[in-house]
Amino acid sequence: MKTIKSKDNSTYKSAVKLTKKKYRDETGMYLLEGIKPLEDAIAMGIEVKTIFVSEGVSVPDNFPEELCMMLEKKLFANLSDTDTSQGVVAVVRKDLCSFEAFAEAASEGAGNVVILDRLQDPGNIGTIIRTAEAAGYKGIITISGTADVYSPKVVRAAAGSLFRMNVIGAVNAEDAAQMVSKMGKKLTVTCLENAENCFEADLTEDIALVIGNEGRGVSERLMELSDIRVSIPMAGSIESLNAAVAAGILMYQSQKKNYER
Repeated sequence: MKTIKSKDNSTYKSAVKLTKKKYRDETGMYLLEGIKPLEDAIAMGIEVKTIFVSEGVSVPDNFPEELCMMLEKKLFANLSDTDTSQGVVAVVRKDLCSFEAFAEAASEGAGNVVILDRLQDPGNIGTIIRTAEAAGYKGIITISGTADVYSPKVVRAAAGSLFRMNVIGAVNAEDAAQMVSKMGKKLTVTCLENAENCFEADLTEDIALVIGNEGRGVSERLMELSDIRVSIPMAGSIESLNAAVAAGILMYQSQKKNYER
């Protein structure tokens, strides 16, 4: 296995750039850290360009040896985004999705999708993507202003679900509403006024569930364009829930009737 000892190595320098969103957008590549996530990516047929292994770490047998490069620990640290790294970071290609492929996937089963409206917290975004898969949702649409779903923290929080969920990103509110309409989905938002209790609303199928910004909630434009408005009942003086928690409640509520059948 080739060992990289210089920070000026071209392959290494290109990988370090991928810690920045600008270069992830330009190249269509991102960093994937951890043994299990990389095993999942390989199993899913995701294109892997390079696998960087920290010195002293054993390479699993199912990693393509020709893609592996050993890095000195101080160099590896510039690629790692975790405090207790497993010593493996790979450069992989984004699995970009066309609208046609997204719509086809969203026609299966209950056909529900999630819209992330300017969410900023990577942990929330990754958790919502992971929960969406678990709840049987078919895709993710991100509104412009949402943090990059391919940032290291989001990728880690999504725990492999990012490989299996179709994602269309960086669209505005009007474009998202048009996409939803073309797919025959009902734009569903959460709000406190003029809203139906989420436990009474029919969210079973063909909804596009909007999860709003952590501090400002759903945008006014998406609120105006919505087909369904729901609220989550809360006791005491609580006015709002964490975005990922609220998303989890609503996504599983939308599946309730399916599990009752």
